[in-house]
Amino acid sequence: MHNHPSGDPTPSRADIDMTKMIVDTAKPLGITVHDHIIIGRDGHASLRGLRLI
Repeated sequence: MHNHPSGDPTPSRADIDMTKMIVDTAKPLGITVHDHIIIGRDGHASLRGLRLI
């Protein structure tokens, strides 16, 4: 989870790429990444909810 100081919780390309890298790295270790939440001024975004992971 992290916040976007701009207030817009829309995942950036860097957010998506970094999350996929973490998921891919964690999988062989038996670690499941359940979600990546981005908090903004007007709400939040879930990468799992957006089907990005």
